[in-house]
Amino acid sequence: MPVLYAGDVATLRNLATKYSSISEEEIEWLELLTLDLQLLADLALSDVVLWVPTENGDYLAAAHSRPAGSVTLFYRDVIGDFLRPDWRGIVDQAIETGERAASTSPAWYEENPMRLTAYSVSRRDAQGAVHGPFAVITVHTSVADTQPASRIGAAFREVAGDLLDMIQEGLFPAPGNTRGGEQGSPRASDGLVRINLDGEATFASPNTQTTFTTLGYRDEIEGENFAEVIAEVVKGQFDTNESLPLIAQGKIAKRVEIDARGRTVTLRSIPVIRDGKRVGGVVLTRDVTELRQQAQELITKDATIREIHHRVKNNLQTVASLLRVQARRARSEEAKQVLGQAMRRVAAIAVVHDTLSTGLSQIVDFDEVFDRVVGLAAEVASLHGTTVHPHKEGAFGELPSEYATPLALALTEIVTNAVEHGLAGREGSVFVRADRTEERLAVEVVDTGTGLPGGTVGDGLGTQIVRTLVEGELGGSIVWAPDEGGGTKVSIEVPLHWISTQTREIPRIRS
Repeated sequence: MPVLYAGDVATLRNLATKYSSISEEEIEWLELLTLDLQLLADLALSDVVLWVPTENGDYLAAAHSRPAGSVTLFYRDVIGDFLRPDWRGIVDQAIETGERAASTSPAWYEENPMRLTAYSVSRRDAQGAVHGPFAVITVHTSVADTQPASRIGAAFREVAGDLLDMIQEGLFPAPGNTRGGEQGSPRASDGLVRINLDGEATFASPNTQTTFTTLGYRDEIEGENFAEVIAEVVKGQFDTNESLPLIAQGKIAKRVEIDARGRTVTLRSIPVIRDGKRVGGVVLTRDVTELRQQAQELITKDATIREIHHRVKNNLQTVASLLRVQARRARSEEAKQVLGQAMRRVAAIAVVHDTLSTGLSQIVDFDEVFDRVVGLAAEVASLHGTTVHPHKEGAFGELPSEYATPLALALTEIVTNAVEHGLAGREGSVFVRADRTEERLAVEVVDTGTGLPGGTVGDGLGTQIVRTLVEGELGGSIVWAPDEGGGTKVSIEVPLHWISTQTREIPRIRS
């Protein structure tokens, strides 16, 4: 029976914390192990499920990986399910003995017969002491599977057996090992080489052979010292990794990249240990040339976008400076005021672009933007002989750039209007309160000024601009009202789910 409910997040940590009594160290070990769970499923050509014991003596599925090179036996997600009663004997045997336990007759899941094998999970601490078993991995293989008859299938399953045996002894994942969840990490189907104790390649998958052919190696890899094969490929290079020979011989758990003939190949080495001794190793290979090219293109695009934002910011600051100069030379007070307002609006947009020019994404830390917007209000106060004390409560969090600009403009209008009209020629405060949830952003701007003339908001240009920005561009609402303290309160509410839908971004709340 599933234990998950609507709104539950089915992560290993959440499930283990809520339903199991395993320790924090054990949860961290399992989190590392799950990064390679897909590798285990692909090598075993079987479904692989990780089970954690519950406080009431049951077992709960905390992670599940389906094989990429074989048909899954689970057509719906089993994460969050309790262990089937008819599987209990095999799982109990594995965790009680710390050794592999296999079913002697077909196990069943719905209409699918399968061979069920269970492996216990233990961990080693920094001193090498073994702790466990504290969890179980089950491997589910179709009884109709004919893959073991193929040479590749047999080699893959032998490697899977080695890794699963190491898991039982707390030797995998290895300390310092490059994790399988990292970008560009080799997968079983990308290429695999088995290395014996002498460093000789006893098996090389066809994809590995093809990859090394593109690097210029024309001979067969099998039967050759794999370190010498790689040395031949990178011959003449002076910046190769010093640990490359150890990685090629499967002596250390590490990942490295080699470059040759314009191609980039990732190698990931996993030492194979039995009875406390290394008996060989496995090297996973993957041609990541296209990935690296795409990454470089993204870096170039990001740099170009940041440069564009920087130039737009400079141009806007130039326009703002021109408006400031023009305002100073204007003869009428009305013209000075209009030009000054235009200058501040342009400057507010420049603040957003300046923030974007320093980041790596199109997400804006709006708290930083607002702090700079307040500086524009201080400038207005100095022009009107006003002493203003700004106060901010709460956090705006991060917003997509296309919504940061209208919100920055709207708040600039509201705050400067409070300073320019509500607090003109006197000392007072402006309070800004931000209340952020996953669904909406609510902002209140309250001043201690003279309040709304006649108790209602006017229909001037500033008011029209704010309404257009908040209601039209942000899809939100805005209300002006007298404050209990005698000043003015402006309430804004913006629906964040509407923002995330329109931009395909998930706004985040800054802690």
